[in-house]
Amino acid sequence: MTALYLALADLVLLLHFAVVVFNVFGIVVIPLGAWRGWRFVRIFWWRALHLATLAVVALQAAGGRLCFLTTWHTALLQMAGGRRSFAPGVADFISRLIFWPLPLWAFVVIYVAVAVFTLALWWLVPPRYPWTYAASK
Repeated sequence: MTALYLALADLVLLLHFAVVVFNVFGIVVIPLGAWRGWRFVRIFWWRALHLATLAVVALQAAGGRLCFLTTWHTALLQMAGGRRSFAPGVADFISRLIFWPLPLWAFVVIYVAVAVFTLALWWLVPPRYPWTYAASK
């Protein structure tokens, strides 16, 4: 069972990393894409998913809760007896990228600021709403 828990912990860590990359990508690419005229930065479902994931992160932090992916990862490692990952180099690198040694209040400030910025981008670089596609055809 230890091997299963370690494999699941690695999968959760990779998923967490993918969510972080998705969110950072959106924060950078949306204003850049608006300036460069990239149409994909206005895709409604992509923008809604980006805003929703950042809102969940900010609300969890503001509520004094750890990200549920962090909680799952920690629980899986504990179920594996506190053992390290199968891929310690990669997992350690990803962990250092994701888990910064800051107090919780610093994460609250960062996450809420990023969520507010993302919400502002909704108005500064408005998405194209799906129902406007049907009306234009």
